[in-house]
Amino acid sequence: MKKIMIALGLLLPLAGNAREATVASPGGHIVVTINDNNGYVNYAVALDGQTALLPSRLGLTADFGDMTKELHITKTDAQQIDRQYTMRQVKQSNFHFVATQLNVDVENQKGQKMTIQFVVSDQDVAFRYLIPRQKKDNPKTALIKSEASSFCFPDGTTTFLTPQSDPMIGWERTKPSYEEEYTADAPLTARSKYGHGYTFPCLFHLAQGWMLISETGVSSHYCGSRLSDYDATAGYTIAYPMEGENNGIGSANPGIALPGLTPWRTITMGQTLKPIVETTIQYDLVEPLYEPSQQYGSGRYTWSWLIWQDNSINWDDQVQFIDLAAAMGFEYCLVDNWWDKNIGRERMAELSRYAQSKNVSLMLWYNSNGFENDAPQTPRDCMDNSIARDREMAWLQSIGVKGIKVDFFGGDKQETMGLYEDVLYDANRYGLQVIFHGCTLPRGWERMYPNYVSSEAVLASENVYFTDYHAGQEPFQLTMHPFCRNASATMDWGGIIMNRYLSRDNHSRHQRQTTDVFEMATGITNQAALQCVAMQPNNLGELNDVTLDFLRQLPTTWDETRFIDGYPGRYVVLARRHGNDWYVAGLNALKEPLTLTPDLSFMDTPTVSIITDDANGRAVRKSVKLNKRGQAKLTMLPAGGLIVTR
Repeated sequence: MKKIMIALGLLLPLAGNAREATVASPGGHIVVTINDNNGYVNYAVALDGQTALLPSRLGLTADFGDMTKELHITKTDAQQIDRQYTMRQVKQSNFHFVATQLNVDVENQKGQKMTIQFVVSDQDVAFRYLIPRQKKDNPKTALIKSEASSFCFPDGTTTFLTPQSDPMIGWERTKPSYEEEYTADAPLTARSKYGHGYTFPCLFHLAQGWMLISETGVSSHYCGSRLSDYDATAGYTIAYPMEGENNGIGSANPGIALPGLTPWRTITMGQTLKPIVETTIQYDLVEPLYEPSQQYGSGRYTWSWLIWQDNSINWDDQVQFIDLAAAMGFEYCLVDNWWDKNIGRERMAELSRYAQSKNVSLMLWYNSNGFENDAPQTPRDCMDNSIARDREMAWLQSIGVKGIKVDFFGGDKQETMGLYEDVLYDANRYGLQVIFHGCTLPRGWERMYPNYVSSEAVLASENVYFTDYHAGQEPFQLTMHPFCRNASATMDWGGIIMNRYLSRDNHSRHQRQTTDVFEMATGITNQAALQCVAMQPNNLGELNDVTLDFLRQLPTTWDETRFIDGYPGRYVVLARRHGNDWYVAGLNALKEPLTLTPDLSFMDTPTVSIITDDANGRAVRKSVKLNKRGQAKLTMLPAGGLIVTR
């Protein structure tokens, strides 16, 4: 079969001197057809014999020439990929990537050349552009002006998308920061809220299945991209950053040295949502850019700011959250903004020593700062240049801090991608893990940068605190992300919220609108190697033993992930394995109870332990015997959840 699939990559003549090449996945489930009809290079994708993408354009324009028209295919070359590797901090630990690769050489009328590289697995298609030095004028660099890369869908496709915002808007002009709301099951013709298209990842419901589009392999050598608004004739196209991002500083167009290459555009598809939830294509196509300086840890962290806000960044309150982490057996405590002003650097060293005496390590918040937004929080001027970073990170290492959270980036320009990379590389030299907030989507970074942990890049838990509206939206949002945002990359949602009221006294302001088990289950459905458990000190005396015991032993790293059931924005049930232990978690965003009978036979046990909500939304545990087919009947309350273990 593999030899047949490679042979399919050969060029075939078409009418009018056009040429066509076809590449299939190793199992034949996905077939990609590429041709140069009328001087335009197009590709089309079929899934199990059904059209998944209609003919869609390929190519780019650069300062040296136009590689979008008057093109012809000159050569193809196919080979097999069979690659294995391991990772520590994502949805699984051992990876085996098998795919077919096809290189398609194209040339325009001026003799300028480019290679389009396709990689096709049984659930993914990826492509990128390889640009050689051109013989004419022999340029050594290229400014990429635009991509013609497009995605044309069959009629009837619906979308699950979140818009790209205007630049330099929102709180203290910190957008775009990937913190807009998703719209579920919208028509292709719907226009984005701001008119700038949609941020990756982008989820689509086709007549015969599902598709997730994103990108991977973005480093300091390119900018971040997104999808444009939909055009009936051109489909969605790749869009580059807006000139106004980052306060207008830096080029909106990427520049590369020649020979050079672009990031991968990735397409994951399946007849069900299983390939979407389980895909690892964002890691399969990239390699680590440097070695880790040490073995980095994982675990849970406490965080005072989510509920107690800025006023909690003081010595006494932070001691309470360190003590809370110690009482729960959590590994970390995150100290948020203003610590340098409210506690002071000398006392922070003392606070870190106190935390270590409790077997807790501190992580500290930083402003990415500079001239790119108006966010006033300090520490500022510590992360935006190598001299300041080196001095600051050496100090952090000397006082035993294990990680940093860097906030407020607001843009996808190549210059900003370089700042992300510089922060990560320098942090690794000092044994620091990094979380980003107010930021872009990570694009393969978990593998590229071994001390990278996760990014926010989502309308996160702080909004549950800010307004009752967003508290009501939490179930919808958290049943969306396993199929889109968190399917593509680790996500720092920012808290398993256990207070019933969004206030320090747990009696005032608006209420949390989810049950306790819903919140507990998000510790499994939201994937990040450092997971925030947003307990408050008062929760130790308020939560029952079922809840406390579960949170004390909650893993945050996974060896395997399996999709069981769900629909974006309505409900989700998935399973994750940590060592030999399976954890099945469910969330219900519907307004009525939801009863399911999932197959749990993979847990290899006749009886399972189930945590569900009682009538008051509190966690209760019971033992349930599986039927002969390994099934159990499970019910989730509205805005409720479930957890199944052995």
